[in-house]
Amino acid sequence: MNLKNDLLLRAARGETIERTPVWLMRQAGRILPQYRALRKKVKDFKGLIANPELACEVTLQPVKELGVDAAIIFSDILVIPEEMGLPYNMIDSVGPRFQKTVKNVGDIKSLHVCDGDELDYVYEAISLVKEDLNNKIPLIGFSGAPWTLFAYMVEGGGSKTFSKAKKFLFTESESAHKLLDMISDSVIAYLQGQIDAGVDIVQIFDSWAGVLSPEAYNNYSLPYLQKICNAIDGVPIIVFAKDAHYVLEDMKEVKCDVVGLDWTMPISESRKRLGKKKTLQGNLDPCILYSDAADIKLATEVMLKEFGSQKHIANLGHGVYPDTPLDGVKCFIDTVKQYKFE
Repeated sequence: MNLKNDLLLRAARGETIERTPVWLMRQAGRILPQYRALRKKVKDFKGLIANPELACEVTLQPVKELGVDAAIIFSDILVIPEEMGLPYNMIDSVGPRFQKTVKNVGDIKSLHVCDGDELDYVYEAISLVKEDLNNKIPLIGFSGAPWTLFAYMVEGGGSKTFSKAKKFLFTESESAHKLLDMISDSVIAYLQGQIDAGVDIVQIFDSWAGVLSPEAYNNYSLPYLQKICNAIDGVPIIVFAKDAHYVLEDMKEVKCDVVGLDWTMPISESRKRLGKKKTLQGNLDPCILYSDAADIKLATEVMLKEFGSQKHIANLGHGVYPDTPLDGVKCFIDTVKQYKFE
């Protein structure tokens, strides 16, 4: 079916675009008063993502409020570990906490590869969103990358260093690869399920890429990203490896269409290191959105000019922060949509 606004998909495929498309990581969430009102009515975060009707409603909120060029399904990267056998709780103002973690090979044996069917509630939400969007804009599906999911499964929650997870890599290397392979197979099934349900493009979030050394990343993350990208077909793929400056040259060989940049990655240097084939996504510092409208507009225009008019999807260099002023978010989006290249 033809989309009324397919800018993001054309940009991802490297086709000619009339203007730069824009969306935000974490655009569906606490920056919106509609979300905060809904969240008060639901017992917990997991209850929200597990309810297809409510997940659909949250997915569509930023489309209606912000006028973004793509929706992203409202869910969580940790649904994969849970369906593999590691339940977690999402604690307000704290983050995820796992009830049990992977400590040894015996714990891995108690897990199973998620075949995708266990996440039907996500696919149902996708179907509802697609119906409501009525081919207006694309819908983005997503998953966490194997290393990032592994880090949570071993660490048990967020961490500044993920030292437990990294210790497991270096002391139980064979077991680590076994678990990473299981996670990869689960991610492939999950993303394929999302594609079958109707998403138009997928993003893989390697949120904790930056805590690994280049050598460790090339051993414990990159091969599994390659495995996933090689297995997924039919829609463009975005890979966002936060803080992994050192992986840009290697990312040229990964079968993805778009590489996300965080705000610490210089645009011109990143373009040179990645080559001309990849579309780039990003990468305004989210904190700039706390500024006044004039400063936001200027910073956004500088970013757009440096990326150029083609092969770019405008976004932040990370997810929008929960306390970001809504006016700042709107100013960023409006500036992108109104910008004219000379």
